[in-house]
Amino acid sequence: MAWTKNKLLSMLPESDTATLRQHFETVMLTKGETLFGSYEPFRHVFFFEGGLSSEIAGGDGTKRTEVGCIGLEGFSAVPAILGVDSTPHYAFMQCGGPALRIEISVLRAAIDSSRSLRDILLKYAHVFLIQAAATALANSRYEIEPRLARWVLMSQDRLGDQLPLTHDFLSLMLGVRRPSVTDALHKLEGTGAIKAERSLIVVRDRQKLEDIAGQAYGIPELEYERQLGRDWRA
Repeated sequence: MAWTKNKLLSMLPESDTATLRQHFETVMLTKGETLFGSYEPFRHVFFFEGGLSSEIAGGDGTKRTEVGCIGLEGFSAVPAILGVDSTPHYAFMQCGGPALRIEISVLRAAIDSSRSLRDILLKYAHVFLIQAAATALANSRYEIEPRLARWVLMSQDRLGDQLPLTHDFLSLMLGVRRPSVTDALHKLEGTGAIKAERSLIVVRDRQKLEDIAGQAYGIPELEYERQLGRDWRA
């Protein structure tokens, strides 16, 4: 039986696992919990075993929008492994879940001593950057319905078919006002792709969602599999 549900950690060779496991602390992250703040020094990296985190750009009176989401396929504070100590972005949990927490200094020391660990984490950093670029492309090129379908698919990849996503969360993800989210949800529900209830979206037909999302969805997901060689979805 695997020692962790985190997809990246499960790829590591036993030599890396033996080194890291003694430094991990199992934590239960709650909905709304901040993982790191804007321009605040990183303290920990969280390797998720469940839940859904969001990295947000904007703040202090500017318009906020989500630039990336991470679940059990990855880890928080991606810039930390690139050698920087903080970022203008901030991150928090949209859906709570378990994670393995490790101090930044300990993880960096392990990266310095293990090429296999460094390669896996840097490949994931590349994939996360591809996801952020795909988000920017979707926000600039696509209407709200395919963008919403994309985010529902991304959430399903990490959480399964029942998604505890509020209208406020979807508004933040898409960078639009809440009434626009409500209208788009009704349109997706009308196709039979989803069922939208209060604070819950149930995926009924993934293929219909993929058809609606079109080319807005899929490039980061395929890049994960291309670089890391794994089907990572929940």
